[in-house]
Amino acid sequence: MKKLLVSVIAALGPLTAPAQPSVQESPKFRVVCVGDSITQGSGAARGKSYPSQLKELLGKDWDVSNCGVSGRTLLKKGDHPYWNEKAYKSALSVKPHVVIIMLGTNDTKPQNWKFEQEFYADYAELVKSFQDLPCKPIVFVCRPCPVPGKGNFGINDANLQVVIQHVDKLAKEKNLPIIDMHAALKDHPEFLPDRVHPNTEGAALMAKAAAEVLKPLAKTLKP
Repeated sequence: MKKLLVSVIAALGPLTAPAQPSVQESPKFRVVCVGDSITQGSGAARGKSYPSQLKELLGKDWDVSNCGVSGRTLLKKGDHPYWNEKAYKSALSVKPHVVIIMLGTNDTKPQNWKFEQEFYADYAELVKSFQDLPCKPIVFVCRPCPVPGKGNFGINDANLQVVIQHVDKLAKEKNLPIIDMHAALKDHPEFLPDRVHPNTEGAALMAKAAAEVLKPLAKTLKP
């Protein structure tokens, strides 16, 4: 009889359901920051890149992925195209709700600028590669950070102004929202000590500019 009772209990399984977590993890809005060394965080203190500071400003309901790679170009024919990077594949794979693209600074270098006529088309293709994802993210394009004085590393303001014209044209023709990183820093050359890379304070202004346009999206995005 005792053996029979044990068998019946075993067959019935647990008499109570497994305990459920008392608090479910909040859904996250996923943001991907695409870019070069400025996005990666060169010039800022460790852990203080603009994407890192953006995460702090947005709070616990947001995940921000830093997919910046130093020295990379938007141009496919540039010396170091972003297109070839694992970071680009990673940016596509995280199913982002929001994509922030800030490329073009390294494209102003002489060896890359000779392909300037292809900049608009390459940028449009990069944007479309994210828009075509099943998750249908909102894609922001950025006016790149200013280049004070004579610039550095072959990067220069004259060509950057043309990059900004391409970005504005793309935004208008493709109905894309803009984050103006150039305006955020144009009055603060002291935050660009090497005339290209924002320091921690400069990255903070960039993060603030991005946060101001992203925070209102929480009302419309679906985690």
